[in-house]
Amino acid sequence: MSELLIKNGRVFDPINSINGDIMDIAIKNGKIVDDISLSPDTKVIDASSMIVMPGGVDAHSHIAGSKVNSGRIMCPNDSRSGIEKRTKITRPCSGYTVPNTFAMGYRYAKLGYTTVFEAAIPILHARHTHEEFGDIPIIDKGGLVLFGSNWQVMEAVRENDIEKLAAYIAWGLSASRGYGVKIVNPGGGEAWGFGKNVSGLHDTVPNFDVTPAEIITGLAKANEMLHLPHSIHLHCNLLGKPGNYKTTIETMKLLENIKPSMDRQVVHITHMTFNAWGGTNWGDFESKADAVADYLNQHDHVTVDMGQLIFGNATTMTADGPMQYANARLLATKWTNGDVELEDASGVVPLSYIRKMYIHDIMWAVGLEVALLTKNPWQVLLTTDHPNGGPFVNYPEVIALLMSARKREEEMLKLSNKMRDRTTLSGIERELDWYDIAIKTRASHAKILGLTDHGKGHLGAYADADVTIYHINPDQVDAGREHATVKKAFEKPAYTIKDGEFVVRNGEITATPEGRTFWVNASVPEEDNTRLMKDLRLKFRKYYSINLANYMVQDNYVKHPVVIKAGGS
Repeated sequence: MSELLIKNGRVFDPINSINGDIMDIAIKNGKIVDDISLSPDTKVIDASSMIVMPGGVDAHSHIAGSKVNSGRIMCPNDSRSGIEKRTKITRPCSGYTVPNTFAMGYRYAKLGYTTVFEAAIPILHARHTHEEFGDIPIIDKGGLVLFGSNWQVMEAVRENDIEKLAAYIAWGLSASRGYGVKIVNPGGGEAWGFGKNVSGLHDTVPNFDVTPAEIITGLAKANEMLHLPHSIHLHCNLLGKPGNYKTTIETMKLLENIKPSMDRQVVHITHMTFNAWGGTNWGDFESKADAVADYLNQHDHVTVDMGQLIFGNATTMTADGPMQYANARLLATKWTNGDVELEDASGVVPLSYIRKMYIHDIMWAVGLEVALLTKNPWQVLLTTDHPNGGPFVNYPEVIALLMSARKREEEMLKLSNKMRDRTTLSGIERELDWYDIAIKTRASHAKILGLTDHGKGHLGAYADADVTIYHINPDQVDAGREHATVKKAFEKPAYTIKDGEFVVRNGEITATPEGRTFWVNASVPEEDNTRLMKDLRLKFRKYYSINLANYMVQDNYVKHPVVIKAGGS
């Protein structure tokens, strides 16, 4: 029986409305407990003058799967950076934009993160993804499953058969051991199989007689019918194109009248850095983050994440195949494409974000603007869409930018004048505080995923004992002026504790436990499942390259599973 007492820490736990109170946190057998009368053998940490937060949660990152390996193959130069030799308890690490599997776990833990979700899993490739999950140490994991250009989905939407659509989602989550519904450029992945794309929400998908708008609303209705813990998770159409903010706002409006089946959003829209663009071409390209934030300030059915751009190298990877092809042609750089049979298409493009290239400067400003102009801190999550906007190891830089107007001004002096003229960032004085950062890096992520009742994102009784202690005294540090001190503290926590075990001390890995994998097992009425399976057996006989019997991810591929029940029956 292991016991730990964290004494006198300045605790920030937004889910439990604790805002900087000096408190003791008691841990027994890997869980937070109310009773602090522990045994004489209890280990004690004196956290006086330090910040205590729940372990970080990242609801949108790309850490495993075929696209990640494609990125590694395409960037041998990247593998020569970030090299860390093995130690007595760690494996060798390499890579910056696409680290190897060991580095994924170690580096997240070194930042104080304990739970990370992979944002795009094709069902057909899920077994491979789980094998990589098993290789990533320390952190708990889960994966969002691609449904936005799936043949079975589009046929059910065309037939307006939401019950069969819900049955397919339930089957797909079970087949992939996945957690939630991911939608990327709905309909565009299928069109890309024929060298085409969709031009907006109301363009018809070739060969299927459905529109992206119908796919999105159909999947949202089915998601709520199934009472899934997470809402639909949406990468909008026309991402990466000037003027796309109109499509982003129109997409949000589509879902205003859909009622959530539980206390959460109806849709989470990803990486707003790439979704809030104005202009008609690259010549008049500008930020429209203010328009997006204005919509968010008036509606609570939507959450978003930043996808903050980080200057330097990145490896962009997404199931938006046509967008990646366009990036490769625009930048005259290398590119790879993937087509996942009846399910989706993808692309990988390595690139660099360059200061004083005004398009990149404006993109850098967009994510910050959305986060700072949206009044409710719970609506905008801190991410870099790793590694699309930049590697997750740069989260401390983003935190410093959000907490310090001075820091933002110092950075803007290094950028082009067009960035100032075409964004609102220079006029934003808002500075987030420690409580806001705790929301944006753990509480909001856990809440939108539906994981707060499963022990994540907070320090309440019976929560997982995932705790981060930062070596900084909020009473003595002015975050707005001393932003370098803030950044340094978030780069190197004093302790990261996973399930009550010390895994990081002063930036060094001290233990490498295997993390858990969350997945959702949703039930549907048997008659709906029977109708679905008739269709699926036919599709596998006619189109798939493997047999239906070999398609499902077996339980032995999923290490330490945590199965969350859901369903519409």
